[in-house]
Amino acid sequence: MRNRNFLPYLVGNTLSGTGTWFQILAQSIVIYDLTGSTFLLGVVGFASYGAVFLLAPVTGRVADRYDRQKVLMATQLIATLVTGVLCLVTATGEQTPAVIICFAFVLGISNAFATPAAMAFVPSLVQQSYLSAALALNSVTYNLGRAVGPVLAAVVIASFGPAWAFGINSLSYLAVVAALLMVHPLSPHRRPDVVPRLMDSVRIVLHDRRLAFLLYTIAAISLATDPPITLGPAYMVEEYGHAASLAGLLIGAFGTGAVIAAFTVAHRLRGTRVTLMVLLLVTGVGLAFFAVVPGLGLGLAGLAVMGFGYLSSNTAATSQLQLGVDPLHRGRMMVLWSLAFLGARPVGSLIDGSIAAWAGVRVATLVMCLPALGGAAVLFVVGLRGRRYAQAPR
Repeated sequence: MRNRNFLPYLVGNTLSGTGTWFQILAQSIVIYDLTGSTFLLGVVGFASYGAVFLLAPVTGRVADRYDRQKVLMATQLIATLVTGVLCLVTATGEQTPAVIICFAFVLGISNAFATPAAMAFVPSLVQQSYLSAALALNSVTYNLGRAVGPVLAAVVIASFGPAWAFGINSLSYLAVVAALLMVHPLSPHRRPDVVPRLMDSVRIVLHDRRLAFLLYTIAAISLATDPPITLGPAYMVEEYGHAASLAGLLIGAFGTGAVIAAFTVAHRLRGTRVTLMVLLLVTGVGLAFFAVVPGLGLGLAGLAVMGFGYLSSNTAATSQLQLGVDPLHRGRMMVLWSLAFLGARPVGSLIDGSIAAWAGVRVATLVMCLPALGGAAVLFVVGLRGRRYAQAPR
């Protein structure tokens, strides 16, 4: 954190990450207040991240071919404009479900370009020996925002309305712009003579089962994060009997666990089989506990445990993924990371919303913990077979 390059970027991302949760909570609350539909909560979640799927080949090429610092600058300015217009639309009372969903999709396009560029940009700010710690702290920016942002957003929305939340998020993007103007990468961006295609990175993953499982781990924990985010307003109203605006407490509890992990163990972890197995188990069990316990206090505790497992497993898997590929493929590999981490979210949101509309939010939540628990089970079986093979007579 004393690094003159990394600290401004860390601060800018923290402020922007906090603003992002103002956006996520406000758009969900507006949708739920207008319609009362858990299915449409899933739809707005899908709209927010659907562009990650649609534009994956293009965003990876941009992240590898063009100066990542300039790409990030452009995307943050576009996001400032989009959310600023949404603030004005909401302030004038012209918001409708269709308007909120359309703006979520447009903002998602900007984020689809920003995410792989940002992930590939971080390694250029620090020396290789500090990469794991830098990635852990970079995750802190998102999860510190997850811990603080939803709680602050709940207060702002309850006191002043969702338009203020959209406006605050719009201003938060300018913090990243200011940070990007202050940092100087250790090595200038080198444009490759031949930019690897996305399918080249896919083939690398298909021939390396370790990389494939790292991506699976990232997708599984991303799916696990969806219920408290997408279904939060419905949980607060239908299960706990509180106002929808208090859904920020659920995300805040999850983020608190993630921040604790980041400052204690995440930067020391390596993506070994046993480590990933334990962390996937912690994530899945924490979410399952949240789904079945009746009280809000116990539910918040379950989400904190889940957040601890999520951040730890995401950091361990992401750092190993970054270190396991050639730097020329890093931007494309981060597109695959985006597809796993963000691309899983739109699918998860639709599944969440559909199951919740049919069987309730608790059943939907239990379904979403299965990928993490299944991944832990697979790693356990692999380890058991490995021990049996090692002990077999030769």
